[in-house]
Amino acid sequence: MHSATIVAEPRPTVADFHRVNRGGGLFSESISQWIGAAFALVAQRLGLRPTALTLANLVLGLAASVTVVALADDVAAGTVPAWVVGLVALVGWQVAYALDCADGQLARVTGQGSAAGARIDVLCDVAAQIALVTAIGAVAVAQRPATPVWLVAVFAGTWMVNLVTSVMQAGPNAASMVTSTSLPVRLVKLVRDYGAVIFVAGLVLVFAPALAFWLMVAFTVVNGGFLLASIAFSARAAL
Repeated sequence: MHSATIVAEPRPTVADFHRVNRGGGLFSESISQWIGAAFALVAQRLGLRPTALTLANLVLGLAASVTVVALADDVAAGTVPAWVVGLVALVGWQVAYALDCADGQLARVTGQGSAAGARIDVLCDVAAQIALVTAIGAVAVAQRPATPVWLVAVFAGTWMVNLVTSVMQAGPNAASMVTSTSLPVRLVKLVRDYGAVIFVAGLVLVFAPALAFWLMVAFTVVNGGFLLASIAFSARAAL
């Protein structure tokens, strides 16, 4: 009698997980998605489900933002070193985002995707980004108490344009105003790359928290301008 030979299926590699990433921009694809792929590989080895990574992203993102908010006045008063709090934000936000990249990669490679998983992913992203926006606003107000309330409100509202458009891009009606993938265009699009944006925000909190006000102004102009351009682009296509 001859025994049957069982050939084990090859285990996915970091490259396999990265191959199924959903982009996000030059910074995200070059750095965040690769870190996410490493997280996805570890999670797959440990038998974790994608939602575990989603919830880890939420917890870490909230913890970093809450730390920034809680110590914003102390940093402004000089009783707590700015670089310590800024480093917590920089590392915490980046790792949380990498986990956000990892959950989708893990779901696609292992076939564990589900409608419920997609919903919890978006909801956790909303919660984490609300906390992040609150943190930046808290630092700006602590550093510059005369910061107008309306500016903080507009900043918070226009920030969510990133999340809304990313969700829309995943649907059947997705469209891009600039379809070129040339390097100069991709460099310009870094202003819309979430990984790059939170990296810059983290650096500001580490080295120059007093610039948080102008960081808020810059993001408001960029996101608000993108929203108006998107409305005009979509209206023209619809008409």
